[in-house]
Amino acid sequence: MRGRSLDPNPWKIAILWRGDAATRQAATRQNNRFYRIFEELAAVGIHAEPAVYDEEFADEVRQQLLAADGVLVWVDPIHQGKTRAALDPLLRDVASRGPWVSAHPDVILKMGVKEVLYRTKHLGWGCDTHLYASSAEFGAAFPRRLQSSGPRVIKQNRGNGGQGVWKVELNPMRTGAVDAVRVLHAQRGEHPRGPAASGIHGAMRALFLLGRMHHRSTVSAAPARRHDPVLHGNR
Repeated sequence: MRGRSLDPNPWKIAILWRGDAATRQAATRQNNRFYRIFEELAAVGIHAEPAVYDEEFADEVRQQLLAADGVLVWVDPIHQGKTRAALDPLLRDVASRGPWVSAHPDVILKMGVKEVLYRTKHLGWGCDTHLYASSAEFGAAFPRRLQSSGPRVIKQNRGNGGQGVWKVELNPMRTGAVDAVRVLHAQRGEHPRGPAASGIHGAMRALFLLGRMHHRSTVSAAPARRHDPVLHGNR
């Protein structure tokens, strides 16, 4: 962050989260789920202000962030159908102009997100995990693994709240039929479905599209745990 050795004013931090125009207008340091962060920053002499973001008023948010010394970002990769496709370039631009941004989008991408499950599979917490760089590669390799290894959990590279996390298994009652594969999305309230009801290939096309939007085009698949059939992922 920029130096303040001769400046008596406190550091200014913008705490950024997603919301609509009404939420932005009404936001205070006390009426949101981050209120304890505001309190802790104030306790050490740092002035923090709400910075509610949405694509509809992105320019207004950009100007607010440029006036801050730093930005704390609390925006999920996926939220009610919206992604960080527009926010990440905005944050990169703000960071290039002086304010400190945490976490910087490039840092998040370098960490690998779900790809880290593949890169660290040889460590103690790892398991039989594979990485698919394209939908064609997935289509060629995944069916064989499903046949030989049993139920698999598929995760898009970047997601949250169970979005883009799927359990895929063979349907023992429909071997050789059109719906021989059952797919279960990890979000609460979902039910197993066959290919005709969105299907694994349709789901994978959507996942790879989302991956490209985030400069990644990979999903990973690992065995489904016996007592944890759907593994929820974080951003």
